[in-house]
Amino acid sequence: MPRSKKGKRVSSSKGSLREEVLHLQLSAKTALSRQGRNGVRGESGASDDDFASDIVSHCSSASESASVLEEGTGGEVVDEQTAQEETEDKLKQCIDNLMDKSAKTRMAALESLRQAFSSRLLYDFLLERRFTISDCLDRILRKGGGEEQAAAATVCALLCVQLGGGEEAEEGFQLLRHSLSSILTDSSASLSARQSCARALGICCYISTEEDAGDLVKALESVFTCAYPVGNGALPTVKAGMPALHTAALQAWALLATLWPASRVDGVLNSHLPRLQACLESNDVHFRIAVGETIALLFELGRDIDRDFDYDDCDSLCDSLKTLATDGNKHRAKNDRRKQRSIFREVLQYIENEDFSEEKIRFGIEAVYIDSWMRRRIYDAFKEVLESGVRHHLQFNPLLRDIFELGPPLILDASVKASRISRTERHLFNSAAFKARTKLRNKVRDKRADVM
Repeated sequence: MPRSKKGKRVSSSKGSLREEVLHLQLSAKTALSRQGRNGVRGESGASDDDFASDIVSHCSSASESASVLEEGTGGEVVDEQTAQEETEDKLKQCIDNLMDKSAKTRMAALESLRQAFSSRLLYDFLLERRFTISDCLDRILRKGGGEEQAAAATVCALLCVQLGGGEEAEEGFQLLRHSLSSILTDSSASLSARQSCARALGICCYISTEEDAGDLVKALESVFTCAYPVGNGALPTVKAGMPALHTAALQAWALLATLWPASRVDGVLNSHLPRLQACLESNDVHFRIAVGETIALLFELGRDIDRDFDYDDCDSLCDSLKTLATDGNKHRAKNDRRKQRSIFREVLQYIENEDFSEEKIRFGIEAVYIDSWMRRRIYDAFKEVLESGVRHHLQFNPLLRDIFELGPPLILDASVKASRISRTERHLFNSAAFKARTKLRNKVRDKRADVM
């Protein structure tokens, strides 16, 4: 079963670190005021060793008062409320701009919504506006240009992520489903729009987990199977830009495969594994990598159903994987070769020995463990849509926390939040502690030190 482990909580002592920094800054100023012109410290009641020992003892203390940090707490709450109101006002203007006559204005609104939806949680704000936003997005998908359609499809996926896995997300998906599917299967549509629609359909369908998703699976298959070998066994020649579309459709299809029952997986393994193996010879590195990861995912699904699962042409498959895992062709970009070798080494290890390289994703004071090909495909799918905001959603979005079995969002109390210090304060703190340790150790390193 997938695992979820939580990181260690930050110390609950209130304000200790910040007060240490204030104390150290005050001590440093006092020390400087006592120095002479030549840098010689004047006479005082405490020696350098006493000063250093004081700092070290303060660094190890964990029972300080929180009075310094508790000042001004009410002002922070007011600032947060003001910022929230300003954000909502801007979002309302963006929603209005989705219906503007200017394509440039609509694109700017879509980009603003994309950034807002990916970087923060807006469930309460979107709940009463979801139909308005869905109608605007559907209009852009039907009548907008290729660039607008691609941006609108991404916002569709983000809207589904924001609304979660309940009825609200399903209702929004039903409003947008037909337009997204039509663009995906329209050979005359923009490739970037089709690619974005493939990702959006995968995410939205995965979140809504609707039972009748057979037509969407067939639509995705109709796209990436165009890269399968033709009658003579050779791979077809595709025009520029098509491999990226095939990759997006295959990855969305693999995401939905993680939800399939055992009865459906059996037929998929027999039908797709041999043809996916042939696609390992594709000229596009990103499509090859997507194929390799999908093969590993299908093997994992097969072994979950039957521990003795065996692929008839496994020896030939392993030979192809070994070739890609050691590929050194100079005509390929260095970064592409490095990434390809890394991925296919992992795929080969899993198929031969069922070994998976576990990955730990940290966010806040928690972490999620990617310990299977299914969890990796799910995490990568959300990461492609949320981009840098994926960690924020892992921390606060109930949908993602439910998918990765993290439990309800953690509510940090004031003492935990207050213990976070700024980068400047942390630098001063570490610098002062380093100087104190150095002074104490120099006594031992000094050749003139007394030897007991």
